[in-house]
Amino acid sequence: MTSTQQPTTPGTTRSSVALTNGHVVPVAGDPIEHGTVLVENGVITAVGADVEIPDGVPTVDAGGRWVLPGFVESHGHVGVHEEAEGWAGDDTNEKTAPNGAAFRALDGINIEEEGFRDALAGGVTSVVVKPGSANPIGGQTVAIKTWGGRTVDEQVLREAVSVKSALGENPKRVYGEQKKTPSTRLGVASVIRQAFLDAQHYAAARAAAESKGEPFARDLTKETLARVLDGELAWDQHTHRADDIATAIRLADEFGYRLVVNHGTDGAAVADVLAERGIPVIFGPMFTTRTKVELRNRDIAHLARLAEAGVTVAITTDHPVVPINFLVHQASLAVKEGLDRQVALEALTTNPASILGLDDRIGALRPGLDGDVVVWSADPLDVNARAERVFVTGTEVYSWDAAADGGRGAGRVVERSARFV
Repeated sequence: MTSTQQPTTPGTTRSSVALTNGHVVPVAGDPIEHGTVLVENGVITAVGADVEIPDGVPTVDAGGRWVLPGFVESHGHVGVHEEAEGWAGDDTNEKTAPNGAAFRALDGINIEEEGFRDALAGGVTSVVVKPGSANPIGGQTVAIKTWGGRTVDEQVLREAVSVKSALGENPKRVYGEQKKTPSTRLGVASVIRQAFLDAQHYAAARAAAESKGEPFARDLTKETLARVLDGELAWDQHTHRADDIATAIRLADEFGYRLVVNHGTDGAAVADVLAERGIPVIFGPMFTTRTKVELRNRDIAHLARLAEAGVTVAITTDHPVVPINFLVHQASLAVKEGLDRQVALEALTTNPASILGLDDRIGALRPGLDGDVVVWSADPLDVNARAERVFVTGTEVYSWDAAADGGRGAGRVVERSARFV
């Protein structure tokens, strides 16, 4: 693969680049042989077989390699659960309050965490970082790029995407060990139900005060849940077992919020119900053992069954449960277990973007979307394929050097010292 011009110096500003002569897989459209993806000022402006490249735009010859949109990890803890840092780097769960709606994952992310480098090596250019599953209500999620900022704020795609919630074993264990509510599934559901009732009363009182022009004392917890009730934020429901999925649906029906099932490893048992109600599933992680009772029915083949029933599916590593760069490998194994290949690619790109309302920015190679583009050595669903060049908003941020390390090869991330002009 050769470059006819040198790319511009990486920086926080958006860059321009034309990736030519590639096997372009937009995911949201048919593949294009000898195709071009044109990115101008960080945004895709053209995708096709006959694209006119403006003067001055650096050109990269993909040499027939596969060119795809950057992958989207829709449920990860990269940055808030730092690898190899022990308790000092684990800010995933605030285990002191069952209702943590006011907590924000954004406030705990360290962008120098090694997981971000791994993400780029796996072609992952965006991630929705979520609080953990210790609390019935864990806190607000945030969508960020996996590269680019002096601070995490410069990598933010959307500051508030959803609110993380958990049913099942995790919250009942955490608070049961503290000898307080919730220590059962009944208690977990009750905490969530009461929190939404309080938020409904709060929203009504706030509206009444505003109509009268009266002052009103704001509450961060209730404000967040009111945004869920208004449909502004999705409800990301950690749930594995079919009975817990049924509880998730029951609560969503009661309060009318937009439910997204996270994990759903036993979801095949109620696939028809999820499909009928249009409830998407962010499935996984898949590379795990059955470490607890609620994972007893975990099966990679369940993802195919969900998709076949008509459920919109995405795939998660739950990083660091599974390394984030293995996101694509999970898709490969899901194909082996019956998942349609096109759906597998959609589950890494268009589906997670649409499920969490980010499809106006990411998830496909389409004019108007961010120029997050990855050049693969071959079909990425082939386990031998490798992400060779990764572009975030048009800036090359990762490359694979096959000659490095004595011929064993090594990836190179554009590090902090080289990011800024």
